[in-house]
Amino acid sequence: MTAASWSTHALDLGADTVTKRFRPGSREQSEREWRALTLLDAHAPGLAPAPRQADLAADEPTVVMSRLPGGPLRGQRLGDRQLDALASAVSEVYGAVPAHVLDEVPVRPGHRQYLTGRIRAWAPRARPRVGPEVGRAMDGGLEWLAGTGLERSGLGPPDVRPVFGPGDGNLANYLWDGSHVRIVDFEESGRSDRPLELAEITEHVAAWVDEPLDAEAFLGRFDLDAGERSLLLETRRLLALVWLFLLAFDDPDHPRNPPGTAERQAARLSRLLA
Repeated sequence: MTAASWSTHALDLGADTVTKRFRPGSREQSEREWRALTLLDAHAPGLAPAPRQADLAADEPTVVMSRLPGGPLRGQRLGDRQLDALASAVSEVYGAVPAHVLDEVPVRPGHRQYLTGRIRAWAPRARPRVGPEVGRAMDGGLEWLAGTGLERSGLGPPDVRPVFGPGDGNLANYLWDGSHVRIVDFEESGRSDRPLELAEITEHVAAWVDEPLDAEAFLGRFDLDAGERSLLLETRRLLALVWLFLLAFDDPDHPRNPPGTAERQAARLSRLLA
């Protein structure tokens, strides 16, 4: 969906700072944002905005950070230079937080157990309202999901190394300045793993609804072991199914995305399931 439709915050842009104002009830999101900015400033300075100040206890929490150069990658045609820089930035953020520090970071929201639970809750409401093409893909996805152990996997098998993850794959959160990519928006961040974070990027609607990301070229820039590769495919399927449900809930009278987006997502999910 679009950033404006799902945003939990508003941005005030200054000359060299950005103030992020969260909606009432968004204290956890603001705390995750501030934690991420603080950790990355300590362990990977320059990759993300530098933290300036925060009021996390306010009814409408605020986080003030430095303003970064560059424009969002969403909607751009990404050549080799941009893909290299994007892969470099996400690799850096995944490895930025030392293991002994990462152990104390809470698991990110939207982990696999949570997502499988959401899908099962959505299915009775969504399935009757969709057309045949989307319905067939939903049925295939639900049948596949029933045969997996993803609802028990959390951060994946124990041999999959945990990493620090931004938690949001929207390419609008990755800023390209002509030579480097920097990352913004950490309200869904936390302890994660590479398969989940990479699937967040490749399966987010922002990766294909406008100018499509070459997912295989992007993923080919990561040296994943056999366990990560297997879990990545499963997680891409899971995220594609999540997005199919989200797009199916789009209001036809006030659509957030172009007509036919859910049908295109159904085709994407079917290809991944095959």
